[in-house]
Amino acid sequence: MTDQEPARQPRPRSAEAEPSRARRPVSMDPQQLGFTPRRPVGWLAPLLLLNTGLRTLLAVLFGAYLDKRELQNALSGESFSQPGTDGELWFDYVADLGDGFDPTYSVAYLLAQPGLEIDGRELPRGQVLLMGGDQVYPVANGDEYENRMKGPYRAALPEPPAAGPRPTLFALPGNHDWYDGLTAFLRLFARRKDGHIGGWRTQQRRSYFAVRLPSNWWLFAIDEQFGAYIDDPQLLYFEKAASGLGPDDRIILMTPSPTWVKAAKKPGAYDAVDYFIRTILAPTGAQVRLLVSGDLHHYARYTGEDRELITCGGGGAYLLGTHQLPERLTVPPKETLTRSASRSRDYELATRFPSAADSRRMSWGIFRRAPARNPGFASMLGIVHTLTMLAMAGAASQGGIFQRLFSIPLVFMLVVILAGTVMFAQPPGADQNKHARHWILGLLHGFAQIGLATAGAWAWLRLPFHDWAWPGPLIIAAILYGPVIAFLATQLLALYLLIASYFDVNVNELFAGQGIEDSKSFLRMHIAADGTLTIYPLGVDKICRRWQPDPDGAPDSSWLLPKEPLHARLIEPPIVVDGPVIGAGAPTTGDAAPA
Repeated sequence: MTDQEPARQPRPRSAEAEPSRARRPVSMDPQQLGFTPRRPVGWLAPLLLLNTGLRTLLAVLFGAYLDKRELQNALSGESFSQPGTDGELWFDYVADLGDGFDPTYSVAYLLAQPGLEIDGRELPRGQVLLMGGDQVYPVANGDEYENRMKGPYRAALPEPPAAGPRPTLFALPGNHDWYDGLTAFLRLFARRKDGHIGGWRTQQRRSYFAVRLPSNWWLFAIDEQFGAYIDDPQLLYFEKAASGLGPDDRIILMTPSPTWVKAAKKPGAYDAVDYFIRTILAPTGAQVRLLVSGDLHHYARYTGEDRELITCGGGGAYLLGTHQLPERLTVPPKETLTRSASRSRDYELATRFPSAADSRRMSWGIFRRAPARNPGFASMLGIVHTLTMLAMAGAASQGGIFQRLFSIPLVFMLVVILAGTVMFAQPPGADQNKHARHWILGLLHGFAQIGLATAGAWAWLRLPFHDWAWPGPLIIAAILYGPVIAFLATQLLALYLLIASYFDVNVNELFAGQGIEDSKSFLRMHIAADGTLTIYPLGVDKICRRWQPDPDGAPDSSWLLPKEPLHARLIEPPIVVDGPVIGAGAPTTGDAAPA
């Protein structure tokens, strides 16, 4: 078991600091920063959709063959210790962070500050930073990690703090970290020597870890690899780490995905987590008091008699709405096929951020944001509609030989539209409940797009351009008709996404298509000397989009400072998960604090 390094003495601000000061950037130029600040991922970009879809398919088909968790059995199997200072520990949690620069750095900047004053409380920077998954988007590789995650976090905390212990960083892979089989993830977070990201040092040697915290608290972080299963080497690792646990120990369990929420639709989603709790933790008598995860890009807390279930995926990726969240969960779900599942317990939705009302309001922004955020997708729709219109016009007017030669058969275009809209609706397998609505909504969307194409062909035939000599109609259609129909088709898509979301279809695409960067969140947690664990859920209503370099700052201060207000606030009152006496007091609940 590896102990945290001892507290460091203040370093003199002398010649030792001058080289670091000289390297501080004086502009936002990538040559100065050492990385390229990225724009947010355009999730509806056609090539990105194709690339991500293929990678997901390959990961699902060949994930068992590329699963590096089996190989990690050859790596160090040590657990870790973070005793804190004088028996107390502050630590932070952030997830879904490696997207656009502005939201990612806004959260990183707040995490890196020596302290945050929140409602009259001083919340010191965490001595441990936990990253809960999806540290990079859209797919994992060295360059994307550098530009979307490592670079911004290094700029936020360039060097270890001048006084006090050096903070430690532990990271759990999410599905996007898994798309290359964990190759880049392990290189970045599990280095054998001198592992660090800016002022944070890295200690882990595997994609999962166990950390002993003060006052009989433990942190267990499990790697599920697309929710499939937990491998034997990982189970052996945690069996060893849990061998000394007893009834007085309390556990924080980190998972890559909030399967307790997803199990409401797919009852088997929670099986792996339940198996881990039932076979590794429950026999020790230790109590799992908190489950925490990212993956869904919002904050939500479910509370029950025995534990808190928290989703906090607001580290930088696009906001995902909250108005579709179920008000009550039964965990494990009674519909699970696992015969030896744990006793089902009910959990109530205590708080969500943004609120349900704000989430519904934001969903209407799809009409404005879809064409602005996704010009490539709009262009693709414009091309498809233009070709369909020319095919319809050719079929209706029986154009000349050259027009028919360069026109795509109408039936083919109609099949392309219907197949595309059905695939976009993502129908699940026929063995899953409520799969028919995906097919129905996808087909209705397809027929609506065909109806728009028919209206466009009708209007085109009443214009003089269709009588021009070929290829005149094609040129005019590309210049005039294409942009107009692209906008109209995008608005029709937006209407479909809004309607489909009420049937719980394409909810993710409704918000991914908007790329909302505001409403970010992270957790700051505190284990007091008496063993009380308190969670401070922090929300950022508005991120910063304008930054200025600070070339004369201290070596351990952030390279870039906000040029506009950047504040965090409590999403809800602090949550006391467990007090100094096991079982004393019930978890607090509360509504989101006002902005």
